[in-house]
Amino acid sequence: MATAINSPHHRFSNVKALIFDLMGTCTNWNTTIVAAIEADKILANILSPDEQLQLASDWRQGFFREIHTHFRNKLPQEDIDITHKRVLDHLLESKGIGFTTYGENERNLLVRAWHEQKAWSDAIKAISQLKTKMMVVVLANGTTRLQLDIIRSSGLPFHTLFSSQLLGFTKPAPEIYHKALSLLEIEPNQAVMVAAHAYDLRAAKKMLGLKTAYIYRDTEDLDEEMDLVKNEVDLFFRGAKNNPLEELSDFLLKST
Repeated sequence: MATAINSPHHRFSNVKALIFDLMGTCTNWNTTIVAAIEADKILANILSPDEQLQLASDWRQGFFREIHTHFRNKLPQEDIDITHKRVLDHLLESKGIGFTTYGENERNLLVRAWHEQKAWSDAIKAISQLKTKMMVVVLANGTTRLQLDIIRSSGLPFHTLFSSQLLGFTKPAPEIYHKALSLLEIEPNQAVMVAAHAYDLRAAKKMLGLKTAYIYRDTEDLDEEMDLVKNEVDLFFRGAKNNPLEELSDFLLKST
């Protein structure tokens, strides 16, 4: 699976802002959550190493299902910690792990691990380079507190953070992208939406006409067909050295 450039360099010469998704795109949630499960004495005694890995993956996929269901049913936003906790409860119940075995306090502590994510190895360098030429901001579902905690634990050097809580809309609603553009005082063709999630880029491109850059991560979009995604976006970065954000940085710095 190679990098794909579906738009020429000159189409990006007017870019003023890069709008990044956060979890999965810039941070490696999987390493953090697997480590938290492995370090939990109760779960480590109940679940095998393979089951621990599967729990982390199922937790992430379950979260996305909850977010998309919430959006389709036009339900009010809720704290992402509540969503993560509900998905975790369902997963543990399906494994026969009840509250007498693994209590409320333990579950809440495990949910907090989502606030302690580390950056992917290519993220800090790439974002630091890009911010010398253009605005680099986060636009992601979740709370502002979650984003602040992740920025603190990861060291990611963004200019500012836009949470769905702050803007009042949830991705992929077109209003959230429009609100971010309005706050940045730029036009859609002056921004690139950067994400490791095809649904995010489809919405940004189709609804508002943002340029799109797909960042391939092996933890994300497990149900997507990458050859199809590659043809849908303007830029698709695989990263020959697991460094797709550095590839994005190199491309854009040559374009502007």
